[in-house]
Amino acid sequence: MARRKNRGNEKGQAIAKLIMEKYQPQNKEEMQDAIKDVFGPMLEAMLQGEMDNHLGYTSNDHGSKDTDNRRNGYIDKTVRSSFGEIPVSVPRDRDGSFEPQAIPKRSKDITGIEDKVLSMYGRGMSQRDISSTIEDIYGFSLSAESISNITDRVLEEAEVWQNRPLKPFYPFIFVDCLYVPIRQEYETKNCAIYVILGYDLDGIKDILGLWISDTEGKHNWMQIFDEIKTRGVEDVAFISMDGVSGLEEGAKAIFPQVVVQRCIVHLIRNSIKYIPSKDYKGFTAQLKKIYGAVNLKAAIAEFDRFKETWKHYPGAVAVWERNWIHVEQLFNYGSAVRRVMYTTNAIESVNSSFRKVTRKGAFPHENAVRKILYLRILELYKKWQGHPIMRWSMVRNQLAIDEKIQARMLKYEQF
Repeated sequence: MARRKNRGNEKGQAIAKLIMEKYQPQNKEEMQDAIKDVFGPMLEAMLQGEMDNHLGYTSNDHGSKDTDNRRNGYIDKTVRSSFGEIPVSVPRDRDGSFEPQAIPKRSKDITGIEDKVLSMYGRGMSQRDISSTIEDIYGFSLSAESISNITDRVLEEAEVWQNRPLKPFYPFIFVDCLYVPIRQEYETKNCAIYVILGYDLDGIKDILGLWISDTEGKHNWMQIFDEIKTRGVEDVAFISMDGVSGLEEGAKAIFPQVVVQRCIVHLIRNSIKYIPSKDYKGFTAQLKKIYGAVNLKAAIAEFDRFKETWKHYPGAVAVWERNWIHVEQLFNYGSAVRRVMYTTNAIESVNSSFRKVTRKGAFPHENAVRKILYLRILELYKKWQGHPIMRWSMVRNQLAIDEKIQARMLKYEQF
């Protein structure tokens, strides 16, 4: 089957060639001036198309009309864009019913098109798909280079976000890694993207930062914890994590009072490696009776029964014996707190969202990863809408039962 031609890209190349031949720009500023000259007529062509659709006939149509409304000249206005100010002639009609969409009435800012490009890019659309969508909506296409230039503008904003001051206290943070292929010189390497999700005192989610490294390791995590402390984090109550060796020690070296919680879901995944598939259901059901028990005494009783029932799979039982402290400490807190801290599902959900926009192939460099993940984070912020997590008031009340944690919360509470 023949490959579909990238029509938008071919058009973009043809336009770029004409611009280069006509203007012969020698630097970035001259190129922007050339684009401004071209962008104005493009906008005017879009407006003419909108007027044709509004009236139901084109400007050179001399046949009978279904409306008495007619074209009525133009109004000149100057609009703002990322390329600077652009003069545009906006068509008018006699009865004043024309409502242009490309440049709405009383609007002098057209960066909305670029914002749409950023939004589509943040949702994982390819440059070809973005170009096609813009062409369908506005009647002109954007080249891959134009789209890249538009999205590159967020890099400075992303750097400011990455280095912004953080809140002094987070009751919960969740840490995890995902891997993204990035081209490095002559090879493609899966690089680790470190992600931290935090819940503040109001139960509001925030991604504290993204860090890119060649590998995941305890030393990198310790440096990251040290960085967020430098950015203002003075104290953390709970860290939920998977089983990275040395991560717990690194966290406690920076935040001595933190409770590090191994993800129970990860422990389940590790232990069922030793269980035949026919026994998965019974094995996991009995595990749930342990970490879902009403109190520690009941959990210990269920654990004893579990060890006896599954003793013929010593590898599976050993996983829970080695990590019993992470089950036991859950029962120092109420059930609402346990539901928050026992798993890293919250951050795995974030990483799942990231994977939707990173699974299409290798990235040319780290900045390409940074901008697409930052744009994805902005989409997540819109989704979360600054609302607290479910049952947060119950979580706060149960945390307050622990006098030490309550004292730490009151220290940073803002009234």
